[in-house]
Amino acid sequence: MKAAVVSLNSTSSKWTAEAMRKYFDEVDELKISDLEINITGRTAEAFYKGVPLSEYDCIYCKGSFRYAQLLRSLTTIMQGKCYMPISPEAYTVAHDKLLTQLMLQQHNIPMPKTYISSTVKAAREILSNMNYPIIMKFPQGTQGKGVLFADSFGSASSILDALSELKQSFIIQEYIDTDSCDIRAIVVGDKVVGSMMRKGSPEEKRSNIHAGGVGEPINLDETSKEIAVKAAKATGADICAVDMLESVKGPLVIETNISPGLQGIVKATKIDIPDKIAKFLAKKTAEWLDNKKKKKNKDLMKEVQINGVDSNIITSLDYRGSRILLPEIVSKAAVLKGADQVEIVINKDKVTLRKLNIS
Repeated sequence: MKAAVVSLNSTSSKWTAEAMRKYFDEVDELKISDLEINITGRTAEAFYKGVPLSEYDCIYCKGSFRYAQLLRSLTTIMQGKCYMPISPEAYTVAHDKLLTQLMLQQHNIPMPKTYISSTVKAAREILSNMNYPIIMKFPQGTQGKGVLFADSFGSASSILDALSELKQSFIIQEYIDTDSCDIRAIVVGDKVVGSMMRKGSPEEKRSNIHAGGVGEPINLDETSKEIAVKAAKATGADICAVDMLESVKGPLVIETNISPGLQGIVKATKIDIPDKIAKFLAKKTAEWLDNKKKKKNKDLMKEVQINGVDSNIITSLDYRGSRILLPEIVSKAAVLKGADQVEIVINKDKVTLRKLNIS
């Protein structure tokens, strides 16, 4: 099997690519900045360093919100041609906090109350009716950047004026007091493979590791695990980080991240998460290839049945000890049964079977 990791060549991506080499025959590491997408009225093609992208059985794409459109374009073009753990839509949903909240709401996933307005006047009206403190967020941003804290209407109003002057869109969200702590869970498939509690520094409301937070391992209860997996699926990702807050109402999802850093959670949990990701990718890729083969055989079988003519079938051999089993499509197309007698004609590099009509 041949795979590619498309990323910004971060440490996490390199760890994952290295782990994948234990399960794949070949793994290429492709840098996002060397990708190019060419789209015409009839075709869409991906290029890497000016050359058409190679054929792969698995492509795992990662990257920041700045590359969301490029990654969505690439995965849209490659959809159906290989296994990809993240759907094309996820690159624009997960990299936009507002779209993420809308997707979570549509799947009945618990989250903090969130508000958006079309005008400054409407936003100020929302702020005048909020319980403080509150959170104001930019729709795009990673590592806790673009998350603002307002402890009063006055400070929120000042932030609003500044954002309006900069023509910067934002969302308003209720503040959940967790003593600057949140939970990060890494979802792979239908399981949480690692989770940690992130604690912000005393002078910092954000708990992100990149903002000075510290992580420690935590065992999640089944409800939190189910919510994390459900949030990842709602995002459209088989591999995803889900950030949650513990509240009196239970866990609340605040964000999903389809390109999470792994250093912090690996250090905190001592779990080899890159290996778990690599093993999952290999398993799903093998399943994808098997389904592709079955579909090809099924389509060929339909063609044989419809046309009713002799067909040439190219397939691999299935050995059982020193015996070779005929592919199912061959026995069905030739209408062979266990009691039938056949004539076997053997020549060099050629074996021919002919069913005998014995009365």
